[in-house]
Amino acid sequence: MSDNDPFLWLEEIDGERALTWVRAENARSLAVLEGDLRYPALHKAALAIVNAQDRIPYPRFLGAGLANFWQDERQVRGLWRRTTLASFAAAAPDWEPILDVDALAASEGRNWVYQGAAALPPDDRTCLVALSDGGKDANEWREFDLDAKQFVADGFRLPEGKQSVAWLDRDTVLVARDWGPGTLTRSGYPFIVKRWRRSQPLDVAEEVFRGTAEDVSVHAGVLRDGDGNVRGIGIVRGLNFFESEHYLLTDRGPVRLALPLRASFRAFVSDQLVFTLQQEWPVSPGVTVPVGALVSLGLDDCLADPDRLRPVVIHVPGPREAIEGVAATRSRLIATIYRNVRGSAVAYRHDGAQWQAAPLALPDNASVAVAAANDRDDCAFFDVAGFLSPNTLYLADLADGPPLAVKAAPARFDAAGAVVEQFEALSTDGTKIPYFLIRPRDLAFDGNAPTLLYGYGGFEVALTPNYAAIAGKLWIERGGVYVIANIRGGGEFGPEWHQAALKGRRQRAYDDFIAVAEDLIARHVTSPRRLGIMGGSNGGLLMGVMLTQRPDLFRAVVIQVPLLDMLRFHKLLAGASWIAEYGDPEIPEEAEFLRHISPYHNLAAGRPYPEPLFVTSTRDDRVHPGHARKMAAKMAALGLPFLYYENVEGGHSAAANLRQRAHHYALEFTYLTRKLMD
Repeated sequence: MSDNDPFLWLEEIDGERALTWVRAENARSLAVLEGDLRYPALHKAALAIVNAQDRIPYPRFLGAGLANFWQDERQVRGLWRRTTLASFAAAAPDWEPILDVDALAASEGRNWVYQGAAALPPDDRTCLVALSDGGKDANEWREFDLDAKQFVADGFRLPEGKQSVAWLDRDTVLVARDWGPGTLTRSGYPFIVKRWRRSQPLDVAEEVFRGTAEDVSVHAGVLRDGDGNVRGIGIVRGLNFFESEHYLLTDRGPVRLALPLRASFRAFVSDQLVFTLQQEWPVSPGVTVPVGALVSLGLDDCLADPDRLRPVVIHVPGPREAIEGVAATRSRLIATIYRNVRGSAVAYRHDGAQWQAAPLALPDNASVAVAAANDRDDCAFFDVAGFLSPNTLYLADLADGPPLAVKAAPARFDAAGAVVEQFEALSTDGTKIPYFLIRPRDLAFDGNAPTLLYGYGGFEVALTPNYAAIAGKLWIERGGVYVIANIRGGGEFGPEWHQAALKGRRQRAYDDFIAVAEDLIARHVTSPRRLGIMGGSNGGLLMGVMLTQRPDLFRAVVIQVPLLDMLRFHKLLAGASWIAEYGDPEIPEEAEFLRHISPYHNLAAGRPYPEPLFVTSTRDDRVHPGHARKMAAKMAALGLPFLYYENVEGGHSAAANLRQRAHHYALEFTYLTRKLMD
């Protein structure tokens, strides 16, 4: 099929023929959706939410204060700014501008999207700022002086590329990037790390580590104590998306640590390297650390005997439990632990031999995430929210006292008439699949409720109870039902929940999603006439599979930045990095399964498909827009209805700023209104 694919020309991202097709489909679909009488109100409501001045200005610790990146209707590209901790706690913080990205873009004639900054400890005066042209993953890095509030003349500057950079000292950085022909992996990421010194030409940087072109990527990180002192250099060599080798860079060269390949580095604190395990670790005869565990290794022990590691177990998740997030302050390790998809947080202190746990007093039955952690002291911010409960930001001094609420977002929709419930659907193999149901309290249960079912199911990513501001205002408040499916392939219950749907077992994730849909119908919440689905990226693949496997079950399908051609995904942009998740189309038995699930190959004439809405981005350099383009073009050739919108910028999020985000929210919910509420 790949060799005879009549739509390969749509894979030419900026090809004139392809862009002419995109412009025509955009014009046709926008005429339908923006021409709907309900679109202006939905767009206005979405804009009001994303641009609201009373949003929580989520901080990060920077020097002795806090920094925040802010976007609104005036600062469309955004303003990087800072304040003190005391000022931040006030109702109206006194913000000092650092970098105006709108002004920078205007002065340079570039479509700059801010992608973060890396400050040099301990004073955090000098930063490396990441800027992307249009929101791509590929970006350029520039040295920035925070006190002067300007880029450093003749400072460090890395041209655009998919790259990583880390400060070693004031005059040295570690860089992994494209160093010339033959220095990128099949996935398009770097596999060579070099030490680059100030005032040197980039092409004379000194190589310190080399992987191979068959790897996914290689990157380096610097291990520092709370005073900013360098304690070591770590290198992660990603063999595939889930398996990595971990090294410490020493005077005698890189030293590999005898860790399991499925172990993920999470933090460095109290001279301890902290990892989570995605596989069992037989440490010694009769001693095995379970899959999913959080463990630590002493840095000195690793350097002394890297072949005989002695892990200390910090936490082993129980049934229906997972470690979701890990962060570190000066002397505390933080883990957010989810039990049956409900969050909690624990702070751990290393006493020289073991870890002492202190659960944090945060609200129950909500999502809990570390918003920021300070490596200068033991302060951390926690973000807490529920589907109907707006976000609240808590500040905790982990060495002294409980978390205190410092900022709370107001409600964005009327939730008084809504209720949240958690149910389980029985999948085809008997596995219980949890899902959250957000519905009107007075729902009739007559099978007639317009219902939106959202799913992802891949890469060990968990869907947790985040505040549904957009869905709440544009859907729930208007009488719609909103459902989140926690299907296998995700990380809701740890590595095993993910691995249950890897590669040739992936149909389980699709069966799980179908089971949730059928359970909603069996409970008389909705019916195929009123049931719509939505998902992006890997979730976009899920949507494509649902479209082709069960077109009878859904009336609306929103397919966002999707993978759809599963026999060519590994040849497009970063696709080769996902072979460990999906399988290898070059291996016949794996290709056979991939053909079985590939939406692009299973779309057929003569079947009554629902009319889907495709949403993607020209500038997405992670998931190729050709997936959505080709699927839509094939539908057109078969005489099948569809709607299509491709943003010309925005990267993998399909939106480069809040204005664009509000636009595609309004398009999607106008489409869902037309399909499910009319």
